[in-house]
Amino acid sequence: MMTTVAQAEHIIQNQVRDYGTEQVPFEQSVGRVLAEDIFADRDMPPFNRVTMDGIGISYQAFESGTRSFHIAGTQAAGDRPLDISQPHYCIEIMTGAVLPDSIDTIIRYEDVLISGTGAEVVIDSVKRGQNIHFKGRDKQQGSIVAGSGQRVTPAIISIIASVGKTSVLVKKLPKAIIISSGDELVGVDETPAPYQIRRSNGYAIRAALQQQGLLADILHIPDDPEVTRAEIARCLQHYEVIMLSGGISMGKFDYIPQALEQVGVARLFHKVQQRPGKPFWFGADDNGVLVFAFPGNPVATFMCLYRYFLPWLNTVMGLTDQPLYAALAEDFTFEPALQYFLQVKLSFNKDAKLTATPLAGNGSGDFANLADTDAFMELPLEQNEFKAGEVYRVWRFDR
Repeated sequence: MMTTVAQAEHIIQNQVRDYGTEQVPFEQSVGRVLAEDIFADRDMPPFNRVTMDGIGISYQAFESGTRSFHIAGTQAAGDRPLDISQPHYCIEIMTGAVLPDSIDTIIRYEDVLISGTGAEVVIDSVKRGQNIHFKGRDKQQGSIVAGSGQRVTPAIISIIASVGKTSVLVKKLPKAIIISSGDELVGVDETPAPYQIRRSNGYAIRAALQQQGLLADILHIPDDPEVTRAEIARCLQHYEVIMLSGGISMGKFDYIPQALEQVGVARLFHKVQQRPGKPFWFGADDNGVLVFAFPGNPVATFMCLYRYFLPWLNTVMGLTDQPLYAALAEDFTFEPALQYFLQVKLSFNKDAKLTATPLAGNGSGDFANLADTDAFMELPLEQNEFKAGEVYRVWRFDR
């Protein structure tokens, strides 16, 4: 019997590996997963910080009825604090500046009139301590500011930099290579003959992996059984994950399944009850190297990558996938008894409900259609008719 989508997912998820950890420069950690907690090296903020441009006063003076103040000086962010010596004095002070000890309230420029060295408060209501971000209000020294197990985002980079860490410990990604095959494929920089096409699948896979922080090598092999066997054998010695595109169907020149068997890769499944991507092959060798062999059709490769490989990679990294569901925007029919991955365009309707509009394209070779869609909607094989408003899981590939 053919492997179901659920079975294929289960088999792949059971092949999770721990690839360890590594230190990387913090600027290169975007997209990686933290393997350590990040601690505040001092209070955040580290001082009482002014949050508005304006004047700084002692609230007691305002409470006593003072509305006109003498400007004793001006303090910018990064300056040493200035103090006032008289209750009716104030200083002009800028956002980000440290709060002087003799000042406890900031009145923004919009609420005062400045004339020469005088400042007139033109509002009646002022609160003690307004427009001040007090020391340690966000985090205290020694507390966790970014926890282990989360993906590093630009916001996390900001936090890492703010605590002075120049390198961080992250989950190590598997060493991976992407192998495409087929004599009909030529280089991107070549002019193809009428019976040839340029190679694109490998670059699509590598681009998707780059978004996850994984930099994979890339290789193309010809339709030659000996070369295929030799190159796969070599890659098994140097990589932890091998991703193949093409050469796994029933064609006369589809040598990859046989080559994998010859070099000792155990088949865990071959052919999944789905469209696109029915010929999908998955296996492992005795050293734990995993082989994901995707069909050569571009849409099939793309779907298998986002439906199977990237969820596996997230599990390896300790990340939890949050399932995403959308409502079908219009009726759709699919007759074969296969789990169908429908290309859709996602959008929110006026009720803030996520909807999916089908753009089925012209089959698994229609990779141009991917540019007009942003997700696959997974339609169960038990049904043939799918009605507008019915909700199904979607797999985004636009980010």
